[in-house]
Amino acid sequence: MIPTRGAHGGLRLEGHKERSTRTAIGILAAPAEAVLPLDQHSGIAAHPLVSVGARVLKGQPIAEPRGSISAWIHSPVSGQVIAIEERPSATRDGKPSLSIVIANDGREEAFASNERVSSFLELSPADLLEHISRAGIVGLGGAAFPTATKLSTANANAHTLLLNGAECEPYISCDEMLMRERAADVVLGARILAHAIGAKECVIGIEQDSPAVEAALRAALAVANDPSLRIVVVPNIYPAGGERQLIAAVFQQEVPFAGLPSDIGIVCQNVGTAAAVTRWIRDAEPLISRIVTVTGDGVQEQRNWEVRIGTPISDLIAACGGYTPRVHQLLMGGTMMGVALPEDSLSVVKASNCIVAASVLDLQPRAAEMPCIRCGNCSEACPARLLPQQIHLNARANDLDGLERYGLMDCIECGCCDYVCPSQIPLVERFRAAKPKLAAQLTARSNARDSRVRFEARNQRLERLQAEQKHKLEEKRRQARGKPV
Repeated sequence: MIPTRGAHGGLRLEGHKERSTRTAIGILAAPAEAVLPLDQHSGIAAHPLVSVGARVLKGQPIAEPRGSISAWIHSPVSGQVIAIEERPSATRDGKPSLSIVIANDGREEAFASNERVSSFLELSPADLLEHISRAGIVGLGGAAFPTATKLSTANANAHTLLLNGAECEPYISCDEMLMRERAADVVLGARILAHAIGAKECVIGIEQDSPAVEAALRAALAVANDPSLRIVVVPNIYPAGGERQLIAAVFQQEVPFAGLPSDIGIVCQNVGTAAAVTRWIRDAEPLISRIVTVTGDGVQEQRNWEVRIGTPISDLIAACGGYTPRVHQLLMGGTMMGVALPEDSLSVVKASNCIVAASVLDLQPRAAEMPCIRCGNCSEACPARLLPQQIHLNARANDLDGLERYGLMDCIECGCCDYVCPSQIPLVERFRAAKPKLAAQLTARSNARDSRVRFEARNQRLERLQAEQKHKLEEKRRQARGKPV
């Protein structure tokens, strides 16, 4: 075990993970009807490959990526496409999203064209990346960024793969249970991902209060017998699982401002993502299911389930014995960074790592908002080293230049500032509201800069053409003057 010091800021929070880790991962029955939003990943929504009435097979591609940041979507069941229409989606907090709806025929007929890879080491990194891209795998820690895109953009600079097993958000335990029960899948996935980016080493970061996870991973590492893999234990401080925070804790390195981890040679992937890569390479199974934690004082039984993508959340709640009378709010994600869901008819998406049926006791009580007293607690707690009180002032004043200057876009919306604010100011809520405005300004500025570059390049091209034409005319005149009469 290699202990490390923690990153800046953060909080020590009660995890409540013991509630959902007493029982092994359950396998939830496939849904009668799967609803698959086409935008359940970061970037551009996928484009349908099927039409209403078509019969599809389990694991069959039903939507293809559009643009460089997008992902394939596969059918989680065999059955018939009964609709391609707007449906309420968990990816949009319940707002409508274009979705493919499939009626399950119960036959579980698999799509035969998905091919297993006998030895990933026999594939070149480029071929391996191309193969991984067709699995529809995205970051399963919650961000849902297309995995192949992240790997391919970092391929040239990467020397270290960092697997994120530091599941710091309260209530969420899907990664812990995955590493405890399927450590071999995580380790094999780590080796595959490292080969895909040409990394010299792979570090698996886990929290120090997870002895069962460490034991399982060590046993899997002993079987793999790969000296390039090692475990690093990080302090149990929220949000240690944030990408930049984990890098700081593990390597004592800071990701450059406005930069990416790949700028310092590190690529970070979630342990669930690694296991999904294993299932694609070894079993030819694309991302059609994931492990979801169901927890909170508002549900009868709290545990983890392997769930098909597209399954109604109500099926999960029913499998856990239904709600208790204390249920107050339904969240997707943990209680710090999760989003409230308006109803449980919404389907599980690739980013659904946890469903919290929360009672009032599960949620931090919030009193009436009071004026900021400039105590500085939010700055001390901020893991991104920001000044939340100053960002808040700029957000209230709609000062976009000030928001840019104080680094609003670097806010990871972890909620630490909210948690420690004695004035009960909803800081993260206001930061989220301000981000689209600042992003629009930054985009407009970038577009204007690009337009200026194109304009200047056009002028230079025209000047060059005029100079060339002038030179040709002068050459013709010179030749004409030199001819005998």
